[in-house]
Amino acid sequence: SGVGKGTLLNQLIKEYPDQFGFSVSHTTRAPREGEEDGVHYHFCEKEKMEAMIANGEFIEYARVHANIYGTSIAGVSAVSSSGKICLLEIDVQGAELVKKTDLNARFLFV
Repeated sequence: SGVGKGTLLNQLIKEYPDQFGFSVSHTTRAPREGEEDGVHYHFCEKEKMEAMIANGEFIEYARVHANIYGTSIAGVSAVSSSGKICLLEIDVQGAELVKKTDLNARFLFV
């Protein structure tokens, strides 16, 4: 929320493009001006995202201000399959869910 998490992630990926990658999150909120589907977020209808949650397609998800945000297993797998470390910009609620997985996750709270 304005402390520079996105800037930090973007700089890491820019300086070390062969080592780090980013998984684009899904959300049910409407796109803001200048945001592109598949670049900033995967914008989804609530029903579709609820179905994806029910199917276990997310590593983590959070309900924030009547919207849902989530990181898909497929998105993280795509980055990992390319040999890169997948960086996630998630909140504490999401980090708690990631900790429950078998991923060898490291956390940096900014």
